Amino acid sequence: MPPVAKPLSDLNLRRLPVLLSLNGGYLDTAGFLALHGLFTAHVTGNFVTIGASFAHGTSGAVAKLLALPVFCVVVVLTRLLAYRLPGWGLPVLRTMLTLKLLLLCAGAVLAIRLGPFADGDSWDALLTSLVLVAAMAIQNAAHRIHLAFAPPTTLMTGTTTQLMIDLADLLHGGPDQTGDAIRPRLRTMATSVLVFAAGCLAAAALYILYGMWCFAVPPVLALGALWLQRGPLGEAG
Repeated sequence: MPPVAKPLSDLNLRRLPVLLSLNGGYLDTAGFLALHGLFTAHVTGNFVTIGASFAHGTSGAVAKLLALPVFCVVVVLTRLLAYRLPGWGLPVLRTMLTLKLLLLCAGAVLAIRLGPFADGDSWDALLTSLVLVAAMAIQNAAHRIHLAFAPPTTLMTGTTTQLMIDLADLLHGGPDQTGDAIRPRLRTMATSVLVFAAGCLAAAALYILYGMWCFAVPPVLALGALWLQRGPLGEAG
């Protein structure tokens, strides 16, 4: 019989997406700086940087081309795994976060041991890039399956748009725009955007100071997320 799962506490439900947003902003910036303009989490943004690579004749186009299919394959595999885990007696979300942690650890080791990368299309840069893309694909899948109530943790455009719409509604007022309904959502979305931005700034600062050692931080953040998930969710997703 599978173990009876305990739900996350309300406090941890609020903290977990915040920590994931911090990691999302951090790793996207670290990857962009160290992996020749690669977005490891916001993979569709790589279409823009592919064009820039071709226009300027810089390296890294291969990693950007491979990022989206690798991301998609990992999301599909993660979803299929989520269906099987309860039958094996394993908690779904905790297992996803563990796999992400292992991939981030592997990516950090590769980046520190093999980097810095003079050529973004070299085998070592490609391997490092795609391992990190796979890690963030799992984070995106875990968020959509288990934390869909929270703002996205890797892409802030939609969140910022909704934030401004809610702010305008709050300023306008009216029977359908009460402050009690809007303010909690405003706080949640503003926190997500600010934390994501803080992760971006932290990654830039640590990359300047420590180079490839900046990739040691995401596994620590992922470990913190795993610790918050002490009460596993047993649903199949």
